[in-house]
Amino acid sequence: MNMKLSSFLISIAVLFGLLGVSHGGKLSLDYYKDTCPQALDIVREVTWKHVEQDLTVAAPLLRLHFHDCFIRGCDASILIDSTANNTAEKDAVPNLTLGGFDVIADIKAALEKVCPGVVSCADIVALAARDSVSFQYKKSLWKVFLGRRDGTISHASDALVNLAPPTFNFDKLKQRFASKGLDVFDLVVLSGAHTIGDSHCFSFSNRLYNFTGKGYGQDPSLNPIYATYLKTKCKNLSDNTTSLPMDLKSSLSFDTHYYKILLKHKGLFQSDAALLTDKKSFKEVKKLIVFEYFLEKFAHSIKKMGEIQVLTGNEGQIRKNCSVVSLVYE
Repeated sequence: MNMKLSSFLISIAVLFGLLGVSHGGKLSLDYYKDTCPQALDIVREVTWKHVEQDLTVAAPLLRLHFHDCFIRGCDASILIDSTANNTAEKDAVPNLTLGGFDVIADIKAALEKVCPGVVSCADIVALAARDSVSFQYKKSLWKVFLGRRDGTISHASDALVNLAPPTFNFDKLKQRFASKGLDVFDLVVLSGAHTIGDSHCFSFSNRLYNFTGKGYGQDPSLNPIYATYLKTKCKNLSDNTTSLPMDLKSSLSFDTHYYKILLKHKGLFQSDAALLTDKKSFKEVKKLIVFEYFLEKFAHSIKKMGEIQVLTGNEGQIRKNCSVVSLVYE
């Protein structure tokens, strides 16, 4: 192999590594079959207990999985606490409204009593996301392949350059998802997660009061009646405390209502509205209104997302405490 070709291949390999498009080929459905056969039951039991007490828990757990995978891959780095010498991912501005950390901690504690040092925090995050959403239907809505290991690095700066903010247009969304090995189809399907949960005004108030970027102007693509309603709740750009449902009439139900209101130009974020600006994306939005089709496609896309840049085998570690890089388990 000549020097130029060798250098080219190395460059391509490095590029894909930086983009984080590697997907886990070593994950399996029965990974804990011999080492902790009760693992999946324990995760579901603890998760369902929390959701039964508070239905709003499901959305934060699902969002936690998204943010974890998009920053450094699905390695539970989102759970690591900041230290005196390092500001971790969870304290980056886009992650300050994340929740569900207490649920993950409870699940980990329950697992450690039965199978100490076996089940990774990364797998717990993936399972809890699935189980929290599935509580509504009392059955698992998608399969979770397991075998992830926990990362040891967590920097706030990584969150800023890897997450897709709600102000992104379609081209930027497409590029950000592509950098994670996800295509336009995955973008549209995974956006359906916005059917549950709330968002603070500061995530979308620019659409109401500063769409021009000059301190004034409303997004013309936003349904005017919906915009008027939003302005009664988010009264100015400085509101940092008020939160509203992302799917106004269905924020506790994992369903396809998000796509229905999106077609009425009632998507809360600019990134939601962006899905209607591309022909391929728009076509998929209309198809995803059918619940059975949505579930099938969501299962496919979240599996892909859950395998972004995973650590397997001897990579990473198994944390004893999900919020602290472990010095005990390897």
